[in-house]
Amino acid sequence: MTPELLVPDWPAPAWVRALSSTRRGGVSTGPWGVADGGPGGLNVGLACGDDPAAVAENRARLRVLLPSRPAWLRQVHGSEVLHVDALPPAGEPPPVADAAVTTVPGRVLAIQTADCLPVLFADRRRRIVGAAHAGWRGLATGVLEATIDAMRALGASAPDIVAWIGPGIGPRAFEVGEDVREAFVARDEGAQACFVPLAVPGKWLADLPALAQRRLAAAGLAEVVASGLCTFEDPERFYSYRRDGRCGRMVSLVWIDG
Repeated sequence: MTPELLVPDWPAPAWVRALSSTRRGGVSTGPWGVADGGPGGLNVGLACGDDPAAVAENRARLRVLLPSRPAWLRQVHGSEVLHVDALPPAGEPPPVADAAVTTVPGRVLAIQTADCLPVLFADRRRRIVGAAHAGWRGLATGVLEATIDAMRALGASAPDIVAWIGPGIGPRAFEVGEDVREAFVARDEGAQACFVPLAVPGKWLADLPALAQRRLAAAGLAEVVASGLCTFEDPERFYSYRRDGRCGRMVSLVWIDG
């Protein structure tokens, strides 16, 4: 079975390549399989309980489509950004970070998600790309801004950076408490528009993609494209931790071609 992949529709330069996986096209089963639990799941996450041999096969199926093995990260919902020049030796634990940037052609940046937002970046004038894992904690602590700053340190300019927000939990499915709302509104009063009150006091529906778009616009990006795809509402195509608990992980990938 061939991995089922999404190709971002965004105004990146022709020398940028990007892909985002779904849950279909691998060998995982059960919670990591396809929607009915049968075989065929493309889980790439090693830390979510799946058979390591199945994950290795799923990753191998993606690897043949890429110019090099991905620069996997151990994501911790923080704002650390890794500058990826060389890859660690095969078999070593991945570095701890929630975002990465590179100027090296063929170096594939990889972000795993299962409700959090994968956000991919490219500078339109300079050969610089980035990728970030943005759940609400990462968004609130500035992972997107940190990624943009890391790209700027390599020579990028914020007005020249374009971004793509991949599949993540949508505004009709992401119920949060007052602590999450306060984490955003305390810094940006206009973020109140991204929260809809529920009947239960102190509970809100949060629009995570809209919150990401606000942060990116405030950082100076002029072109941001959101996929509009909700992981929670589409069990046939996507894993969702909020929906299922035990589940696999998708991956979003970006690299410089040539």
